[in-house]
Amino acid sequence: MAPRPSLGLRARLLFAFALLCVVTAAAVAGGMYVQARTDILERAQNAAVQAMRSRMEELFPLQSATPDQDELREIASTMADENSRAIAVYRDAYSTSSPGPPPGRRWPGGNAPIPGSWVIPSPVDRELIPPQLRAEVAGRQVAWQRVVRKGEPFLVIGAPLLIIEEDRTTRVSGIEVYVVRSLRPEQQSIDQLAARAWVIGGAALAFAVVLALLATRGVLRPVRELGRAARLLGEGELRTRIAVRGSDELADVARTFNHTAAQLERHVKQLREMEADARRFVADVSHELRTPLAALAAVADVLDEEAAGLPEPAGRAARLVSQETLNLTGLVNDLIEISRFDSGVAALALNEVDVAELVRATLRARGWSETVHTELPPEVTARLDPRRVDVILANLVGNALRHGEPPVSVWLSADPHWIALEVRDHGPGLNEAVLPHVFDRFYKASAARARSEGSGLGLAIARENARLHRGDLTVANAPDGGAIFTLRLPRLAHDPEEGPE
Repeated sequence: MAPRPSLGLRARLLFAFALLCVVTAAAVAGGMYVQARTDILERAQNAAVQAMRSRMEELFPLQSATPDQDELREIASTMADENSRAIAVYRDAYSTSSPGPPPGRRWPGGNAPIPGSWVIPSPVDRELIPPQLRAEVAGRQVAWQRVVRKGEPFLVIGAPLLIIEEDRTTRVSGIEVYVVRSLRPEQQSIDQLAARAWVIGGAALAFAVVLALLATRGVLRPVRELGRAARLLGEGELRTRIAVRGSDELADVARTFNHTAAQLERHVKQLREMEADARRFVADVSHELRTPLAALAAVADVLDEEAAGLPEPAGRAARLVSQETLNLTGLVNDLIEISRFDSGVAALALNEVDVAELVRATLRARGWSETVHTELPPEVTARLDPRRVDVILANLVGNALRHGEPPVSVWLSADPHWIALEVRDHGPGLNEAVLPHVFDRFYKASAARARSEGSGLGLAIARENARLHRGDLTVANAPDGGAIFTLRLPRLAHDPEEGPE
């Protein structure tokens, strides 16, 4: 399963700072907005109620407990001021204040409403007074309620007019007065407060982003240095170190990295020295063994020729000595070859060759022409080292014949840039646990084979020869049984010792 894409550390830090700022600014600004809005509306409401009570004192004593329309209009005009209109209600009759100022009073600036005041159309929509408010006023209470009409907020304050008897008792006259005051100025103040809150929140967000960038820069610089040093260390630059700054957690990480890198450098140096010693030992021993082996091989040839005339135990011993001498000679030759690859002295002797003819020559030289099935298209040429390709093919076909089952086949295919040789047998194939180790040196695993023979270096040498050509050698199991070795080589192989093309 592919890993889920994730944001980088910088993006996550920026997001965390921004989220914290937004939440904090929203909480603070929201709380201040709600409190300020409540305070503004309560001040407007209290001021309107107090002004209404002051003007109600001008109405007493009432001229009549059963007013007509003119008296209702006079009551409404008395209750109105430059910022509000009034409605007087008696039973089913109602009257509104006139557009001008109340009788005997003038509004500031003349006989016209002051700027920002408003006028309710006459007759007033009775739905402007909520039924709940009328019910509370009918119960001898001063009540108020905020309503919204056509998108504009209003404060409606209602109060009953009382009649004071001679014994100082009071009774309800049945007359109700309502003052309707526009809350547009307060709403504008609240809107301005909200706009300022958004501006302050945006400024705080920008400030938080700047702080986040500065913080991430300080945090990510050592992280980037650590990543760069880790990449260099992975690429083999074992002397890579990080500058330690300060004494915080990141400095501890830098010190730990430097200590780990120093230990790794020391261990790798020791391993390289041990590996060089081992390679040198193998190369020296292999070369030292060549001379006595040459003598043994000559004696073994004589014993092999005379084995038929010797008594049976002696003949069998002679043949065994001859075979083991040949095996030992092959092992020494393989060790010498692999040491050349390790020391970097292996070189290509490139020639333009006919690949199909090269395959036939390899099979013919070992007597496999009748045993191995081939599909070799003609006129496929490539610039290769014939001797090394012969070694590769001999190892692959020999393994297929020894460890697999017939038929064994060799297929050749090509494109303008590459050639591919496939060697396949029809045996049980290779165990899945064996496949990753097939080309390891001295690795022998015959769980799926009849028996394991040879030095264990043949396939390793074959792959080194393929890589020397800047190609590759791979193995896989066929779906219907058997192992398939695939050799891919460039048609224009280049000798590394010749430098870049």
